[in-house]
Parts: sequence; C-alpha cells; structure tokens
Amino acid sequence: MPFEPKEPQKEIKYSEMRIYTDEELNNYTEEELKNFKIKHDIPDLEELEKGPWPSFVSDAKQGALHRRKLADDRMLIDRDVIEDMLGQLQVSFDEGETHWKHGGIVGVFGYGGGVIGRYSDLPEKYPSIAHFHTIRVNQPASKFYNTDFLRTVCDMWEYRGSGLMNLHGSTGDMVLLGTTTEQLEPIFFELTHELGQDIGGSGSNLRTPSCCIGKARCEYALYDTQALCYELTQYYQDELHRPAFPYKFKFKFDGCPNGCVASIARSDMSFIGTWRDDIRIDQEAVKAYVAGEYVPNAGAHAGRDWGKFDIQKEVIDLCPSKCMAYEDGELKIDNKECVRCMHCINVMPRALKPGKDTGVSILLGAKAPILEGAQMATLIVPFMKAEPPYDNIKEFIEKVWEFWMEEGKNRERLGELMQRFGLPKFLEIIGVPPAPHMVKTPRENPYIFWKEEDVPGGWSRDIKDYRARHKR
Repeated sequence: MPFEPKEPQKEIKYSEMRIYTDEELNNYTEEELKNFKIKHDIPDLEELEKGPWPSFVSDAKQGALHRRKLADDRMLIDRDVIEDMLGQLQVSFDEGETHWKHGGIVGVFGYGGGVIGRYSDLPEKYPSIAHFHTIRVNQPASKFYNTDFLRTVCDMWEYRGSGLMNLHGSTGDMVLLGTTTEQLEPIFFELTHELGQDIGGSGSNLRTPSCCIGKARCEYALYDTQALCYELTQYYQDELHRPAFPYKFKFKFDGCPNGCVASIARSDMSFIGTWRDDIRIDQEAVKAYVAGEYVPNAGAHAGRDWGKFDIQKEVIDLCPSKCMAYEDGELKIDNKECVRCMHCINVMPRALKPGKDTGVSILLGAKAPILEGAQMATLIVPFMKAEPPYDNIKEFIEKVWEFWMEEGKNRERLGELMQRFGLPKFLEIIGVPPAPHMVKTPRENPYIFWKEEDVPGGWSRDIKDYRARHKR
C-alpha cells in the first residue's frame, strides 16, 4: 500500500502563484555574467571559482547579477544583499574569523525554532546584511518535490529574501539563507498557508526528521521509512517547534543496513531496517553468479574488467562474522551469526534477499563533536516491529526523552549522557535488558558485572558455612 499523508495535500500550480516573468528570471546574458564584477574586491573567493568543481561563489555571482538587473519594486530586501555577503566573507578570509553574530531573539509567532537569527558585526560597511536570518523549511519525506513547488518557493524567496538556498542541510531542511526580521512573518505565512509547508527545527528541540527513499523506489527497504518519518514529524510537533530539551535531538530513518542517510553516524536515535528470520537463498541464482551468467553488484562496477566473479574472495571472505560458506556448489549461511551487514545481498541481489520478518533496529547516541568527540550510535534495541500506529516506538522514544530531560546537562547530547552514566545504568533506567548484540565482540569481553539480585543468596555469606566447605 503506498504511503499517503494524513492531511489533504494542496496542489501547487506555479502558473497561478509565480511572481516573476520569464524575462525577469532570465534577465542577463552569458557575456554579461562573464564580465560581471561585484562591488567588493573578493580575490580569495574568486580563487574558489577555479578548477573542475562547482563553486558557490559562481552561483552567488549569478544571483547578484540577477538582483542588480531587477526593478526596485520586484524585491522587498536590499538588492546588494548577495554582494555584501560575499564582501564580508572575504574579510573573514583575510582576518581568519567570522563576522556573523550568531543568535539573538528572533523567530515567528508561536514557534521557538526554525529561524536562525544572524546579524553582521560590520553593519556600517555591509548594511544590506545587517540582518541576514536563515529559515529552515521542513522537507517532505525522502525529499520528493515537484517543479511547481520548487519554482514557487524560489520566486517567494527571491522576492522576500536573498534568493540564496541550500538543498539540503545535513539534517534535512530546505535552507533559505538571508532575510530581514520584517520579512519573517510574511514568509512563514506564505509557506504554511499558501504552500502547505511547515518550517523545520532549530535550537534545543527535535530537529526535522529525515528518511531515505524507502519503499517508494528501493527494493531493500525493510519498513516504510516515509510513513514512520511522517508520523513522528506530525506526532511530535510540540517537541519540534517549542524547544524544551537539553540540546538538539535528531531522528533519522534508514530502510536497510546499507544506511543511505547514515543514521548510525548522524542521529541521536537511528532507525535501521532489519530482519530477524533467515536470509532467503536462491541456490540456482547463486550458481548462475558463480558461472558468470549474472553480473555481480547489479552491474554497479561496470566499465572495467574485474575478472571472473570469485564468490570466495568477493563474498565469503568479506563476511564480517564469518557466517557463510560455499561448499559443493551450495551456499550455506549460519543465520544466528549473521550481523545483517547486507554485503552478500548487495553483491548477489538475484540470489539473496533479506528475511520476511522485518522491523527496525534502534541505535542511540551518534553525534558530531561538540562537548566530546564525534561518536557512532550504540545498538540498544536489536529488533522492534515498525507498523502503524507505531505505539511501541513512541513509548520507547518517550522513555529515552524522560531520562534525558531529567538528567541531561545544558548542551549535552544523548550520546554524552550515555557516556556519563555508562551503558549498564542507562539500560536499567530505560528498561531495556542487556543483550550481546550491544557489544561489538561479546566473546572477547571477559568482564561480567553481576547484580546482587542475580546471584543466588546475594552478596551475604556465612563465614562458618563457607569454612565448613573450604578448609584453611
């Protein structure tokens, strides 16, 4: 069954909502762009235009030239905003420090996040960027847009902002870069009422949830990433828009262990699709791969002669848990030892498929370096079903939040809280039993810490009874 949003979706028609004519959108020639110089000297930035790679400086110059040629009544903020931004950036290159004053109390009515206040500390020299606020726009699940929506947003942002955008930020979000305080409420109204699009998260709140392409286009998706991402975004609106956490908190949803949104490295709570039954094997297809009838890796490595496919070298020897063997023309898998890395399935997709009993693994605590260094997520729930209305997942989320909000220090991410308390105590508090899956190499760890209630008789011992059995 295809994913369908709960709310009715407004159909956006660019022809009815556009602000600029085609002539205004294409108001300069290639020759004019080639000869264009902004009003500030930016020698270091112009170095970034050299070489084979795309350059944000070249893109910004196009926007600056476009704004210079628009009529005054076709923009609601200063036409020089991009040129002044580049000029200030050159000063930052010269002096080795930023000239943005980050923060400030700025936003839209009723929301505590979604707008990042930014002010220049050189307003006399660069007056058009005295205010240069950023707005984060909540992206749709899997970042599916149509061109009518994108063109309408671009027109609106050119009219009320700088026209500069990032698609997308590392957490998600369509990032609108640079507008004035006076334009925030009109932009917010147009996004929510005219375009049916909310703003995203910022500050110490739930950040905009982000998911992979999921079952929309991927055969490996083991749960509906779009549906779960959408449900949690809608369900936790208060947490997303009204900061109440010790620090930021991120959900990311990977449909399978291939991890196309890298949730294991970039989210406080990572949902990774998995299975708990056996890998499905088509032995005839395995033989076809070995015989060279099927191209390994679904042809992803075409364009070079890699030689004959070697199942031992390319699959068996690369299994991280050594749970596979190819004997007498038959592939064998010890499924209880499989760590669900997906490598064998990726190499031989016609022969191997994930099991049918699917759900999610939940990992906690990944983050970039702020107070402590960067860290990867820790597996906490090896398997949980992920089916609407997702009450089991919501219950788990709220147990984790309750502990973090009670014990977390200011600007302490969940992963740092877990480090401070230690994994055994953390598991005890959130009510999750320890499991070998949580330890990278459990058979190499000789240390077992018992609790008194787990030991027959507890810690108390009668010395006379002991001596009756153990003489000096």
